[in-house]
Amino acid sequence: MNNANKIFAIAGGFLFLFSSGYISGNTDYPGGSNSVQTQTKTKSVQAKTKTTKSTQTKSKPVTKSTKPLPEKKSRDTTIVTIGTQKWAISNLSVSSFRNGDSIPEVKDNKEWVAAGESGKPAWCYYNNNPANGPKYGKLYNWYALNDPRGLAPTGWILSSEADWAKLANFLGGPGAAGTKMKSLARWIDGNNGNNESGFNGLPGGYRVENGLFQNLGSIGIWWSSTESKTLIAVDHYLTQGGSLDLSSSPKQRGESVRCLKE
Repeated sequence: MNNANKIFAIAGGFLFLFSSGYISGNTDYPGGSNSVQTQTKTKSVQAKTKTTKSTQTKSKPVTKSTKPLPEKKSRDTTIVTIGTQKWAISNLSVSSFRNGDSIPEVKDNKEWVAAGESGKPAWCYYNNNPANGPKYGKLYNWYALNDPRGLAPTGWILSSEADWAKLANFLGGPGAAGTKMKSLARWIDGNNGNNESGFNGLPGGYRVENGLFQNLGSIGIWWSSTESKTLIAVDHYLTQGGSLDLSSSPKQRGESVRCLKE
């Protein structure tokens, strides 16, 4: 009987311990050394970034040439070369002599006649209209050409009869030269030239000895520096035909002037 009580007591003890959680292996043990902490080891994936080699264009150093550049020759737009001569491309339009003295502008017909009769220099625009100046230049009596103070600007000379003859011969003779010398426009009735020479001869007309103006659009006439007789000098003219003609006119007449480069 006593033995039975001992067994019963022992069994009860075990039951008590079991129910109280003091049996090893109870995972709910507070603070127990057997509680497992699952640590997830995260491996940081380090992307291996491939270093991209930036393609650098190797610029070759610019080597400045030590060779001197060819000198640019400036083109003189005031002249045209015809054969061996260098002619002005436009009619003379100065109002003073080379020394600076003024050349009288004469508008009145009677004053124009008086200047010619006394052998005094004078100039005018065609019809006394300044708008004709940029187109045709000025008209001079021959006494302006013969004045010792010098009508041609510095670096220029007045064209002589021999200079005009040389020009005509180079262009195939007086009969053929006119068409090659006449401008491409401003000649009436379509009688323009081809200006093959570059002379650009315009029909600027002239002033008669009595002061009247004539033939704008149909005649271009230029003094030479060559005297023919006491009251007459040599001139050359273009008409509606194709020739360059020579004549002698009264020195009182007002005509265009074309210079040559010295």
